[in-house]
Amino acid sequence: MSELNLDIGAHLRAVRTMYGLSQRELAKRAGVTNGLISLIEQNRVSPSVSSLKKVLDGIPMSLADFFTLDFTASPQVFFRSDELAVMGDRSVTYKLVAPRRPNRAMALLHEKYAPGADTGADMLRHQGEEGGVVVEGHIELTVGAETRQLGPGDAYYFTSAIPHRFRNTGVEPCEIISASTPPTF
Repeated sequence: MSELNLDIGAHLRAVRTMYGLSQRELAKRAGVTNGLISLIEQNRVSPSVSSLKKVLDGIPMSLADFFTLDFTASPQVFFRSDELAVMGDRSVTYKLVAPRRPNRAMALLHEKYAPGADTGADMLRHQGEEGGVVVEGHIELTVGAETRQLGPGDAYYFTSAIPHRFRNTGVEPCEIISASTPPTF
């Protein structure tokens, strides 16, 4: 059996910093003393599992996530336009942010609909939720029995299991920034 060789103090400091918390703020959230956080981070005290769990509850983060979080292989955070995965055809295009990110919990899309374009004759339906903001142009969105025209600055958010459809009934292209969870792309 291999032994876990993890510097608990350095790892806690890295996690705390990643979440933008001071020692004092983490201590307050966790209901422990600031001194305890400091002692753990300096490896001057080895916390029990229950003490470490109490500290991590202040983030919040599970013990499993704490011990499996790998700071050496940090995922890409910023993406240039040419790094987005482009899907679709000439009338409807989707650019997916972070296409190679493992275990994505959401799909973040930059959508473009040419005049007259739509998501198809059949209504879409899938698990999860989705939402978005129209950046430019207009889109006709049907969700269930309700249909609305949305323009720049208008937004939507709905349960994706409800049948839905997007159509650009206007004469100018429509651009939307959207997200869905779980990711369908």
